[in-house]
Amino acid sequence: MLTLTTDFGLGDHFVGVMKGVILRINPRARIVDLSHEVSAYDTGEAAFLLAQAYRYFPKKTVHVAVVDPGVGSARRPILVEAAGQYFVGPDNGVFSMILERENHTVRAITAERYFLKPVSNTFHGRDIFAPVGAHLSKGLAPAKLGKRIDDFLRPASHKPVRTARRGWTGAILKIDRFGNLITNFHVDDFPFIQSRPFEMQVGLRMVTRLVSHYAECGPGETFVIAGSSGYLEVSASQASAAKILGCGVGAPVELREF
Repeated sequence: MLTLTTDFGLGDHFVGVMKGVILRINPRARIVDLSHEVSAYDTGEAAFLLAQAYRYFPKKTVHVAVVDPGVGSARRPILVEAAGQYFVGPDNGVFSMILERENHTVRAITAERYFLKPVSNTFHGRDIFAPVGAHLSKGLAPAKLGKRIDDFLRPASHKPVRTARRGWTGAILKIDRFGNLITNFHVDDFPFIQSRPFEMQVGLRMVTRLVSHYAECGPGETFVIAGSSGYLEVSASQASAAKILGCGVGAPVELREF
């Protein structure tokens, strides 16, 4: 099993070519497209998508992620071994949420004999990540790809920060296609929200209502709901909360408990 996550979209040949490279090396590969609609260059969004998906795949699945604004630069290709699975991509934070959550081993991919030659400066998805992923899917031992490293990129924590005795500051991790604002407040870390009064400030709007399903509110009403990812989302019934509140990814979110 091998998954692909990119910001390539589907209007060009890039995704198809990566699949061709994989299937030429391993014709028996089962390829799953997680998403090719990651916002261009947004490694944080890719990190979120991968973190929501990997737990539902079999052991030894290979996840190839190519959201790579630094392609062709000195940034390294890496292999992350975590949760019994493999993650192949650039050392730019695309695996940050998995590294934060799981015990892991990280290797710098230096075994160029597994690359497609010549290696271009602009399409490492084709020339490095797809062939390395394909070889792993055939059973290649990770140690053959390179040595373990400890100096990989460690982005700041994705968790909210306590800013008062009963207050926390978080952020919007992602906006889905329905306009739901997915925050970095996980319901397991803030159980009081299900039984006690709270305020969640997003932009200029204060949201104080938690619902269990979207139909509890009338059209256009804003509310907080625990999404399928486990993170609290600010949503609007039959409307885009992102448009109503005028907020984007990275916008601060304030949560207060009463």
